[in-house]
Formats: sequence, C-alpha cells, structure tokens
Amino acid sequence: MTEDELAQAVRETFARRVSVARPLVADPAGLAIRRADRSRRRRTLTGIALAAVATVTVSAGMAQLGQQPGRPTHPTVVLGDPYASPLPDPTPQLSAAPRADLGRGEVDLILNDVLVTAGGQRLALPDVGTAAERAQRLPDRAGWAVVGAPTAAGRSLWIVLSDGKAHLLLAGARDIVLSPDARQVAWREGTDLVVAGIVGTQVVAAARTPASPDAVPVAFAGDTVLVRLAPDRPGHALWRPAAGPPRGAGDAALHVYGTRPDGLAVALVSAGTPRRPCVALLDPARNLAPVRTGCGPTLTGAGAGGVSADGRWLLVNGKAGRQDRALLVDLDQLAAAPATRPAGPPVAGPVAWTPQGTAHYPAADGALVRVEVSRVLDGEVAVSVPVAGLPAGERVVPVGGDRRP
Repeated sequence: MTEDELAQAVRETFARRVSVARPLVADPAGLAIRRADRSRRRRTLTGIALAAVATVTVSAGMAQLGQQPGRPTHPTVVLGDPYASPLPDPTPQLSAAPRADLGRGEVDLILNDVLVTAGGQRLALPDVGTAAERAQRLPDRAGWAVVGAPTAAGRSLWIVLSDGKAHLLLAGARDIVLSPDARQVAWREGTDLVVAGIVGTQVVAAARTPASPDAVPVAFAGDTVLVRLAPDRPGHALWRPAAGPPRGAGDAALHVYGTRPDGLAVALVSAGTPRRPCVALLDPARNLAPVRTGCGPTLTGAGAGGVSADGRWLLVNGKAGRQDRALLVDLDQLAAAPATRPAGPPVAGPVAWTPQGTAHYPAADGALVRVEVSRVLDGEVAVSVPVAGLPAGERVVPVGGDRRP
C-alpha cells in the first residue's frame, strides 16, 4: 500500500467515526420535560376530540329541534330517567351552603338550592332545590321526593338519595301528588291520569286512564286517588285503578287538604245556611260522604293548609277577627262551631308536621313559622322567623315526613 493509499484509508476511517452518533448521557430533566410534552399533547388531542363530539352532538340536537313543527301538545314524561346519570356528588359544594336558622331542628328544610336535614346534614341541590315547591321524606329515611314548581314545561319529580345524588323520575307532568308514605305517585300526562309505584329511583307498575280536560289528582286515600274535576267548582272523582276509570263522587268538596290515618279525607266544603266554606271529614269508602262537618270559623278558599300526622289537627287559612291568620282546627271536635284558635301568620306554602304535633310552614315573606299545638291551645300565636342565608324573594320549603298508615 502506498503512502497516499494509507492516508486515504485513515481519512475514511475518521470520517466514518464522526458520522456515527455517540450515545448521549442520560438527562433526567430533559426526559421529564419530553414526557410532560407528550402528555400535554395527548390531553390537547383528547380535548379537541371531545369538543368536536360535543359540537356535533349539540348541532344535531339543534337540527332536530329545528325540524319540529311546534311544541308538543301534551307534557313529555320521563320515567326513571333511564338516559341520565345521577347528578355529581355534592360534597365539594357543601362549604358554600348558606348557614340557616333551623329553629329546633325538627324538620328538614330546603333553602334555595341546599337541603338541610334536622340532624344538621347539608346537601347541595343545584339542579333540584331552586325549583322545589314541596318535598317529602321517603320510607325508611332513604332520601327525599321533591316536586318542582310549575313551569312552562310542566312539573318535575326528583328522588334525592341520602348521599345527595339526585335522580329525575318525572318531567313535564301537569300535576303531581304523592301518597302519604311516598310509595305511590299520581300525575296528569296529556289527556290521561297516571298512577305508579315508587321503588328506589324508578316509577314502576304505571296505570293510566283517560280523564276530562280539567281533572287532576289531588290526594291519595290508600290505593284510591282523589281527582278534582274542575278548579272553579266543587266535586271530585275516585279512581281505583284496579276497578276501572274514575267515577264521580257527587261531593261538595272545594279542596282536599289531605287524608287522616283512618282514611278519611279532610276537605273544604260548601255547606251551611247560607252556604259558606266549612271543614268536613269525607269517607272515600262511601263516595266521599260527609262524616262530620264544622262551619264555625271563617275560612278562605285558597286551599293552603295541612293535616297533622295523627289526623287530629288541621292548619288552615282563615280570619281571626278582621285579621288574616292561620287557624288551628280540632278535627276530633267538629261540630256546628268547631274548636278553632288563631295559630300564626297565613300559610304561604307546604305545611310539615312532626309526630309530636308541631307544624312548620313558610309565611308570605319567606320566613319560617313554627306552630306548637300546646302553645296555641294556651293562647300563644306563633310569629315568623327570618331564615339566615335565604336569598331575598325565596321561601323556605319544609319537608314533610313519611306518614305511614
């Protein structure tokens, strides 16, 4: 090999060594940065994909709504909400719940969008509480049934479990009424009346029947649904689903406040001479025939009021002298002039009774009123107490208890 050939071979060898990349020393910081960059890129791509799916879904929904010629002529009812998941666990929102004056902590209360139990538990209900009109405890303290206020789309019924998760059972119903034990529900759907059982977070075994345009369910007496036939005149029908369609009872009831444990319905009737609003106990087993009637107090026909858990007392709006008052009526002593005492400011919402004989209800200004029967009998008239943390213009919603026969 000549000297020139040797020099050329050496140059080629060095050139090949330089062209081969040497392994780099491990760089933990650089490795972490590169991994973070890759993770960020994956999250970005995932977010873009989800946004695209959401955009397509919303666009499809808007297109579908645009294709509808008009609003439905009757409410749409959702049974058990099979397409939706429970609302998120409300635990993170509990710290933002307003503090409230709970009185003696005897009943659960809904304060705007927070449910405060008598034991002090606070559950945030952002999608349920603000629309709540009345609520009732479920059997075995498994949760609460919450009926929404009427809207253009109708009423809703939610089941809120003891852990705060909310499930939508009905949406778009015209009127909703629960049985005293919250095991049954009846509602108006389009041209039909519907009744069903409540099991867990579902409505089951629904039965329906055609009804007149103004007929709505107003109360349960056992398995019988009391149906008001028209809002501007007296008269109800009794619907026993196993026995066929509702049949008129021929009664003179203007409003049904509820039922007693003995099955009798407590109602406002037109009676006496001259005719005037009176309190009556009606027997559903005999086509709402009156058992006892009392026409002493001056009652208003607004229909606000509630029956105590033991069936002894009725809290109802009326007149005490010239003042509008909530009156306490002794249903066991209905006579020509029943025992009646002024109890507090007029009732402006649902009345929740405790088994011990104490009633809670909202006044017209949104404040909470607590009526203790023993004190009313001693001549004391309850006053309303503002609820701390309740937004202006809102009313507290006391929750009725599970009233089993």
